Amino acid sequence: MPELRQIHSQMIKSGLVSHTFAVSRLVVALCSLSRESSGLDYALSVFHQIQEPNAFIFFTLIRGFADSSIPLESISLYSQMLCNLDNVNGIEFSLPSVLKACGISSAFNEGKQIHGQIFKTHFQYDPFVLNSVIRMYIELEESELARQVFDKMPNRDVISWNSMIYGYFKVGEIDSACLLFDKMPEKDLVTWNTMIDGYGKCGKWELAREFFDEMSYRDVVSWTSMISGYVVNYRPKEALDLFRKMLGSGIKPDATAIVSALSAIADLGFVEEGKWVHAYINRYKISLNSGFIGSALIDMYSKCGYIEDAYHVFSGISNRRNIGDWNSMMSGFALHGLGHRAIEIFADMERMNIEPNEITFIGVLTACSHGGLVQEGAFYFDLMQESYNITPKIQHYGCMIDLQGRTGLLIEALKLIESMPTEPDILAWKSILSASVKHGDMKAGEYSAFRAIELAPKDSSCYVLLSNIYAKAGRWDDVAKVRSMMEERRVRKIAGCSSILVNGKIHEFLAGKDVNLGGRSIIQQKLEEMTCKLKLEGYKPDLTQVILDVDEEGKETLLRLHSEKMALAFSLININKGAPIHIVKNLRICCDCHSFIKLVSKVYSHPIILRDQNRFHHFKNGSCSCNEHW
Repeated sequence: MPELRQIHSQMIKSGLVSHTFAVSRLVVALCSLSRESSGLDYALSVFHQIQEPNAFIFFTLIRGFADSSIPLESISLYSQMLCNLDNVNGIEFSLPSVLKACGISSAFNEGKQIHGQIFKTHFQYDPFVLNSVIRMYIELEESELARQVFDKMPNRDVISWNSMIYGYFKVGEIDSACLLFDKMPEKDLVTWNTMIDGYGKCGKWELAREFFDEMSYRDVVSWTSMISGYVVNYRPKEALDLFRKMLGSGIKPDATAIVSALSAIADLGFVEEGKWVHAYINRYKISLNSGFIGSALIDMYSKCGYIEDAYHVFSGISNRRNIGDWNSMMSGFALHGLGHRAIEIFADMERMNIEPNEITFIGVLTACSHGGLVQEGAFYFDLMQESYNITPKIQHYGCMIDLQGRTGLLIEALKLIESMPTEPDILAWKSILSASVKHGDMKAGEYSAFRAIELAPKDSSCYVLLSNIYAKAGRWDDVAKVRSMMEERRVRKIAGCSSILVNGKIHEFLAGKDVNLGGRSIIQQKLEEMTCKLKLEGYKPDLTQVILDVDEEGKETLLRLHSEKMALAFSLININKGAPIHIVKNLRICCDCHSFIKLVSKVYSHPIILRDQNRFHHFKNGSCSCNEHW
């Protein structure tokens, strides 16, 4: 950009600004910097100084803005071009761009007008132009209009068929996509890749894998689509296995495949594979700015419990950071309860004049919530509106409700819910419900539970939390009613599952299901030994965490069979003394397990890192990093 400004200055001094061809080349050069918003703005300012712009300059700007964050400008320029030029030769080169702009801008009426214009010309027979019309309607999720254009095409090429199949997947019409695939006379690699990608995104990962296995030839897109399909369907092990097979087959992964692999590792929560992928990135000198690889690395290290490694990656990106890198780092600190460090990152952003977005504020508000920073949270909630003109969305309100609930400000949290401009979602009511359980507020708990159940009658966690409130109060009849309600509605409680990595192998433990290693369970023996030692240090089992009406001994036995305790016992049996223990749990850790693990870290002298559904807990010498804000 600085060099282009100098050239423009020289053109002004030499009078070349009146030379249309020379200025058109300057506009092209400026539009090539479209990733920088200043490039297109500058190009537009140059364009406005041209007395008689030609069609080529219009085409260049229309294409540039169609690929930018402000595609509506393409439609405006297209309109100006039609009004100002008597003869627009080569207009077909601008039609795909302006139709694309209509699609991604949701400009339905303008898109139909341009389609009408095409219908009045010979372009109604041009497959290249008509494919762009189909893609526009697909982007607008108007599959019926797209199908009408497709059916009337005199000569359909493979691009038309592929676009239509993609369109059906986009709007969730899976059967129509499959029927069209079966009718397609000739299928190319793109067709097969579209089916794999479509089935994966629609949750049909088994069918996606069937198509993948049938392919005689696979390119990098085929592998990447299948890996991404596994990731979005919560199959991280399969995604990682396929990524390894991809490398073994000689296919060099693109940025999307690497990001998907890192996402799978982040879901699993074990860093060894992540370090291997990071080494691969360094070995082949793959840029961390390519396809948000840097952000994915930061996210992976954060979710695997290695927040300082995440910060090391973030620091290494230095001046080449994009907004995703900043947001990932802030979210990482939030996940680990390091609210003040997240706030420092935000302050660095402001000092460097980097504009925060909606996701940035979700990160900083979550950090305040997990750190118990009430005043700071209120400050940033106001700042996003007053200084950055960002209207709070339901996620931002959810962060504030969660922050107030965690710190016991339930009345304030309920007032905030009532003042929201939109209806509160399930997450807002579950935040109140969780806080009510923690702080023993029966009235707020019952009210929020029933509101949550109204919104999500199949969400088992709402019923479980309501049962916990009744169990704590000894209202066993109400506990039984909740259980009956779940049975009537066929709602099944999600079983607690904890995973650990020992000697390169992942071991999973389900709550209530002891792993019998021959004879009387070694894990049970270890847990009984641990409980005896901890009781000497003051541990008292929190029997209110058991929602079954059984005697105290039965409740203690049930508490011992919580998945994270079994994973912890297995770790103590199999790892060296003093080595760190990493546990990943699918649900929120209960109060009893939290107290239990705190004491284990002291008595057995092991640092313990546990990632639950919401955040990380770093246990060391009898204390936890969460400071009870969980």
